[in-house]
Amino acid sequence: MFLIRRIQDDTMEVDKRAIAQVQDILRSHFEDIEERKILEIPEQLKNPLHYRFRTNMLVAENRSGMVQGFALLMTAPDLGFCFLDFIATRKDVISGGIGSSLYDRLRNEAMALGAKGLFFECLPDDPALCRNKNLLEQNMARLKFYERFGAYPLVNTLYETPVNPVDDCAPYLVCDFLGKEGTMSRDTAGKIIRAILERKYADYCPEEYIKKVVDSVKDDPVLLREPRYIKKRKVPSAQPPDRLGKNILLVVNNRHSIHHVHDRGYVESPVRIASIQKELLDSGMFTEIKTRSFSEKNIREVHDHGYINYFRRVCAQLPAGKSIYPYVFPIRNAARAPSDDSVLAGYYCIDTFTPLNRNAYLAARGAVDCALTAAAKLLEGEKTVYALVRPPGHHAERRAFGGFCYFNSGAIAANYLGKFGRVAMLDIDYHHGNGQQDIFYARPDILTISIHGHPSFAYPYFSGYADEKGEGTGLGYNLNYPLKEQINGEEYRQVLQKALRRIKSFNPSYLVVLLGLDTARGDPTGTWRLGTKDFQENGKMIGKLDIPLLVVQEGGYKNRILGVNARSFFSGISEGRYQNKQQT
Repeated sequence: MFLIRRIQDDTMEVDKRAIAQVQDILRSHFEDIEERKILEIPEQLKNPLHYRFRTNMLVAENRSGMVQGFALLMTAPDLGFCFLDFIATRKDVISGGIGSSLYDRLRNEAMALGAKGLFFECLPDDPALCRNKNLLEQNMARLKFYERFGAYPLVNTLYETPVNPVDDCAPYLVCDFLGKEGTMSRDTAGKIIRAILERKYADYCPEEYIKKVVDSVKDDPVLLREPRYIKKRKVPSAQPPDRLGKNILLVVNNRHSIHHVHDRGYVESPVRIASIQKELLDSGMFTEIKTRSFSEKNIREVHDHGYINYFRRVCAQLPAGKSIYPYVFPIRNAARAPSDDSVLAGYYCIDTFTPLNRNAYLAARGAVDCALTAAAKLLEGEKTVYALVRPPGHHAERRAFGGFCYFNSGAIAANYLGKFGRVAMLDIDYHHGNGQQDIFYARPDILTISIHGHPSFAYPYFSGYADEKGEGTGLGYNLNYPLKEQINGEEYRQVLQKALRRIKSFNPSYLVVLLGLDTARGDPTGTWRLGTKDFQENGKMIGKLDIPLLVVQEGGYKNRILGVNARSFFSGISEGRYQNKQQT
């Protein structure tokens, strides 16, 4: 099992370690590369102006963070093409589809960037151009591999002519037009060839050589070599990750329905998820994917071990249909915790209406897996992923549950993403996001913002004040916007705009939005008056940030309108991303 993710610089320690492994793979595969070129990779990622290419690294990692393979993709926005500099797997691992997965991802990346094509060099399979028989066999295997994707060498040019006549095995220029019909004009091909030779080989290719190669392009449009190894077939167009939000990934906690509390007045019910899921899938904007299982260590990095152990043990021991509701709230002295399980419920809880029952732990674990599956998809390059979880999570603190919440799925996903970049969390539920505030209060790498009803009248009543701004190194990285009891969509957006400006200045790699639909007019747990159009406008404002976005479902209890409002919110996300793309 491996994950493909993008690396843009060496700011994060986890990315430094990955880059070092990539450098080792380069040394083992390509003995002729100068060491200084290998050491330049971090600077190449950070300084596109100097290298005249914008460079991204894709790494395929196993769950232990070991790099199994990598690709270095260079883009030239001024000419609209991508150049694959290197792609390789570790010598000591069996590929297991890593090479194919990496190349397929590269095609998707190029397509998402609107590239005319993906270009790269490959050593020739012609004995007249490569006299080394062992090398010739390797070259044939590589070109056969690329033919599967519809990538073929450019013909009728002097590109494979060596700079020094005595040299052997000068490379072909291989072109992948990403499944599109036709090739490109002679003029465009000439500009791309010149850019590759000038920008990548400035210290090796003299101007007279570059001019000779460019002038040798005569066909208009240019021609590619006919298939030599695989019968030609129509190659499907690359499918880009969700760059414009037109195809949003949906991850649903399919274990949520086992947690069904039938007690009178308990509004957090399974029908909430079903009503949203149906509306979204009918819209055509979403593709649903399966939830993966993740290690409990991800939960233990966020929640107190004692609380986790208690929650799991008590739920496993309770008979079907039996619930424990907190009714005694002892002062939380960690050194003298109560021994009775029913009293411990109050020790770990913040209210009297969130029960423990046989399936609560299993459903909460499923919600965490759902959110982490969605977060992993962001690392793989998706732009918008929706974790439709239940039970919700944003009221779950480091060592306390409440507000229908047991594990803080959004905070666990944010912590996971935080290993790969800065994360902003924006809570737009009607109620304060006390859980992530408590968990990240002293951390400067995760910005937490909550827009909510003032705690003087809105649950959880004890947190969410404007003067709660973080502590220690986290001071200034927690923002609360407590609002009045009656508010309309226009008033709400004025505050949302302030929050988004703070997020933009924070410059996160990822944005986690805790989506509460309980801000809607008529919700039984809220007092605000947001309508369907307001949800769309809010989504549009968030989409315009164009930051990789994980949306985690929180509250919302007027079941009849949940799906419509969720659909409108994501429609706004798509519209905002599209407008941002048009403007840039």
